[in-house]
Parts: sequence; C-alpha cells; structure tokens
Amino acid sequence: MFERLHHVQILCPPGGEDAARAFYGGVLGMTEVAKPPELKARGGCWFRSGGWEVHVSPVEDFSPQRRAHPGVLVNGLDDLARQLETAGRPVTWDPHFPGHRRFYAQDDHGNRLEFLEPAEIKD
Repeated sequence: MFERLHHVQILCPPGGEDAARAFYGGVLGMTEVAKPPELKARGGCWFRSGGWEVHVSPVEDFSPQRRAHPGVLVNGLDDLARQLETAGRPVTWDPHFPGHRRFYAQDDHGNRLEFLEPAEIKD
C-alpha cells in the first residue's frame, strides 16, 4: 500500500527561511523547490535531494525538536559527516542501531536529524 515517504515537515521560527536555505541548500546541497502559489503565502521553503524532501515551515512559539527527527538513509555517511563538520556543524555518532552506522546532527534551528547507512558485513 505505501510506496515511500514524500516529505518531512521541519519547523523554524518566523523569518527562519534564510537559515534553512543556508543549511539545507548550502551545507547539505539540497535543491530548493518552488512552493505552489497557494502555499507560498504561508512562508517557509522546500528542499529536495535523492529520495527525501524537507518542508521547512515557520511557526510562532517555535521550539526545536531535539528528540523527534527524520532518519535519512544515505550513501557515503563518512563523506556527509565530513561535509557537515567542515561547515562547522558537529555530528554525534551513535553505534546503537543494529545493522547500521549512524550519527545525529542539527539544522541551524536546532532540530535533530539522523543520517544512517547500512553497515558493511565483515566475514
């Protein structure tokens, strides 16, 4: 019945679109997607890369999500970690997910993101 995840909505404070563009577009290299005209007035911005899409939406009384998060499968986890660290965004490795290597990072609004890759099986 289900095919795949279309998008994840991540919140930001009002006026936080430029910081979202700097992180999702600049640091992660995602492509910004034009919002439909009927949704553009709400603010926010959308990004797409590979098999995931992020919809960043401003809300009053914003509070970063430090526990809830998207878990994104990647190819080249070490490269992504270096990319984030080079851009001054720390990563926190977590070995506690069977069959995968993973780390956590935060966007520029403090929202938690998980990136993971299947672990190589060694004989």
